[in-house]
Amino acid sequence: MAVTIKQVTCKKDLKSFVDFPNKLYKDNKYFVPKLFFDEVNTFNEKKNPCYKFSEAALFLAYKDGALAGRVAAIINHKANQIWNHKEVRYGWIDFIDDLEVSKALLDTVAEYGRSKGMEIMSGPLGFTDFDPEGMLIDGYDQLCTMALIYNYPYYPQHMEKLGFEKEIDWVEYKIYIPEVMPEKIVKVGEIVTQRYGFRIRKLTKKEVLKEGLGYELFKVINETYKDLYNFTPLTDDIVDKYIKDYLGILDFEYVTVVEDPDGKMAAYGIAVPSIRCALQKCRGKLFPFGWFQILRSLYFKHEECIELLLVGVRPVYRNKGLMALIFSDLIPRMKRGKFVYGETNAELETNTTVQQQWTMFETEQKKRRRIYTKKI
Repeated sequence: MAVTIKQVTCKKDLKSFVDFPNKLYKDNKYFVPKLFFDEVNTFNEKKNPCYKFSEAALFLAYKDGALAGRVAAIINHKANQIWNHKEVRYGWIDFIDDLEVSKALLDTVAEYGRSKGMEIMSGPLGFTDFDPEGMLIDGYDQLCTMALIYNYPYYPQHMEKLGFEKEIDWVEYKIYIPEVMPEKIVKVGEIVTQRYGFRIRKLTKKEVLKEGLGYELFKVINETYKDLYNFTPLTDDIVDKYIKDYLGILDFEYVTVVEDPDGKMAAYGIAVPSIRCALQKCRGKLFPFGWFQILRSLYFKHEECIELLLVGVRPVYRNKGLMALIFSDLIPRMKRGKFVYGETNAELETNTTVQQQWTMFETEQKKRRRIYTKKI
């Protein structure tokens, strides 16, 4: 039977779209569900500020009457203007191991893009870089981090059969928390503090939520990420949403910034106790008991992994050793929290500056993910 594509136009369809991966990966121990309500809100034009500079359409694929796949087609006009291309993004893509299904989904994205004047399609990508992105091509036997995508090994096989090519890869590292502080971190930390006048600053929830430091933090994040692949600067209303929805639940024990001698934010390290095992237990649903499992992992009985959500240094201060100062603060806190290792989020394979900082630790490069692109 031929594959049927249906555009998502109602709440019932959206629920099917969001819930499909939970069914596809029901028995997979490496898949980590997303928070259901968060995914639904992502595709709500009234709740996601990215729709102010983007347009999107969601599609479901059916075969033999059964739901067999999903995909989002997204045009980020701001990114297209910044990077001077005409790109339609495909994201939130999942499908059974059937080439007819994957082809029908991606052909639908291509058709959508062409109808809007686009010339290439790339993905998996979201509205911005803070959405899940990159198709896993190595590390299928590793538990996914909560912010990223897991997929079966047949996904990239389908992409290559359908004529897609590599655009860029990201890598992810497992970093073991040392029993003793590495001597290099101690020495570099002393130099940047005593010789150059940089200092550690611990933020409080009140400062971040009520006194404007959350906006300053995201301003620095925009500055440190601006030259990275396809980056879209976060607008004020997106920052408002992130501060309201996410920063309020952070444990600021694991948020460290560095200030320059003038008191301006120069670098940051944001680590989050992993909740991925909690998400697996509750399958991404807060009720009836998911909220308890998630709060327990965040604040009380930690999982063995802490996720290195965001780290960065303002360009003017790169190669000054500021990350050593951040590690000198975070490592003792991680040890007290009884974490065994940290995991990075995706880092561009070309970003050797970031990867160089992990050489101070015992590490393993466990996962690799890819952006696939094709002319349309």
